[in-house]
Amino acid sequence: MTRAPRRDLLAGLTVAIVALPLALGFGVASGLGAEAGLATAVVAGALAAVFGGSNLQVSGPTGAMTVVLVPIVAEYGPGGVLTVGLMAGGLLIVLALLRAGRSMRYVPAPVVEGFTFGIACVIALQQIPNALGVAAPEGDKVLVVAWRAVEEFVGGPNWTALAIALGVAGLMRAGARLRPGVPFSVVAVAAATLAAQVFRLDGATPIGALPAGLPAPSLGFLDLSAVGSLLAPAVAVAALAALESLLSATVADGMTTGQKHDPDRELFGQGIANLAAPLFGGVPATAAIARTAVNVRTGAGSRLAALTHAGVLAVIVFAAAPLVSRIPLAALAGVLLATAVRMVEVGALRAMARATRSDAVVLVLTAVATLVLDLVLAVVIGLAVAGALALRAVAAEARVDRVDPYDDSVPDLPGSATYGRSATGRTNSPTYGTEDGGRERTDATGQIVAYRIEGPLFFAGAHRSLLELGEISGVRVVILRMCRVTTVDATGALALKDTVHRLNGRGIVVLASGIRPGQRRALESVGALELLRREGREYATASEAYGGARERLATVGVGPARDGREASVAPAAEEAAR
Repeated sequence: MTRAPRRDLLAGLTVAIVALPLALGFGVASGLGAEAGLATAVVAGALAAVFGGSNLQVSGPTGAMTVVLVPIVAEYGPGGVLTVGLMAGGLLIVLALLRAGRSMRYVPAPVVEGFTFGIACVIALQQIPNALGVAAPEGDKVLVVAWRAVEEFVGGPNWTALAIALGVAGLMRAGARLRPGVPFSVVAVAAATLAAQVFRLDGATPIGALPAGLPAPSLGFLDLSAVGSLLAPAVAVAALAALESLLSATVADGMTTGQKHDPDRELFGQGIANLAAPLFGGVPATAAIARTAVNVRTGAGSRLAALTHAGVLAVIVFAAAPLVSRIPLAALAGVLLATAVRMVEVGALRAMARATRSDAVVLVLTAVATLVLDLVLAVVIGLAVAGALALRAVAAEARVDRVDPYDDSVPDLPGSATYGRSATGRTNSPTYGTEDGGRERTDATGQIVAYRIEGPLFFAGAHRSLLELGEISGVRVVILRMCRVTTVDATGALALKDTVHRLNGRGIVVLASGIRPGQRRALESVGALELLRREGREYATASEAYGGARERLATVGVGPARDGREASVAPAAEEAAR
């Protein structure tokens, strides 16, 4: 399995020490208890390590998943959470079989950063009741619950719990700066537990009794009549597990050389893990970015490290349950508060906010939606807004420029030996606006005008781009140079067809040149290409199109204009004067 087992075993032991307080804390925060967090870390951690698509990934209960589970527990109870986990596991396997893993790479960075920041805020707010030493108030909105907990604390403060929580969080933050390699979370929790026992601190409520081992696998929680109502939460859990696991695997790949995960296998492994964890009373699991990072930094090179992490936690479950049961809940709240602070990358947030206005909008909207609404809806909102802004930016790249009709310095069809070069051999760079020093030029007859269409011709901006073309008047022939059209969809093809019809209706012949092979299908499907092909109106190059235009003018007896007048675009008054 590995060429350096000693290094993997040491990395797995280190990750287990880091993961223990997190597993306990997330189990408590989910509402199913510390034992659920431990069961998840052991069962899901081992199975995801074996069947997953990354050699370095560490899985278990996470803060993001906890945020999703809290409202499910409030509405459906512990049995509902276990059922949701089972269903989510099945959905993840289906996604793996559909090879959907690769699609996750298209999630924009501002969505990920806003999502992470929102999760960090939610995790911190969820710890307020335990950090203040008060019973968790009822409610499914984290802001409301946190505010009620503060009100209860003001009425009867528990300074012991608050001191423990702040002390643990402060020690973790200070220790991470001074000695990054030391797992100060375990040191802080152990110190808080020892202080609570030695000084008999009544305000330090402990976790409580834990079973000395894993329960026997069972489906006793499954209520088939509730499966329909739990489908939406299951989809949310599966989506979050897929997103966080693939993001974590990508981060792990970036921290190493020679490692690359298989996204579809990773989804399959997470599906197997989530199918099994509920049978042992565990909550839905996903890959943990922080634990995976610790695994990589301590020298892990294979799956043995993640398996060792699960094995060490299993030993703790069986051998040290009485000691673990004495850990104060406030200490675990302090661990999660420090974890939430560590999740926020201030530099990354600042960079995203400064990049573009669109990135800043997506970042803020995703973060606010995560905090106020729910995680999956927040991601959907972020993706929708990012997609709309991206379409707007792409559509703005589309343009229609008037060009010299007999200038074929840049051949229309790519792939030719002279593509991109003028007749003199000089390489031409792309030009924008009116060519030839800003002067609008037409044929000597004043009856031929050429336009180059650039960029995408699709639904987001096709009608706006072609609006000017439809108003051309005072000419006999219009040449459309389409060599720089990057893409055409049905809407763009219809808009082009409509423009050609309008020009033909005014007696203007439309010729096209440089249509790329990949764009013909859309044009053919709506009849635009057939319309352009009539009477040989489609040409491979601009020079051929210009020659065809001259021939058409010659057949109707149009010669050079005496006064050299130029055609104009939409000159309604000038047209009437003629």
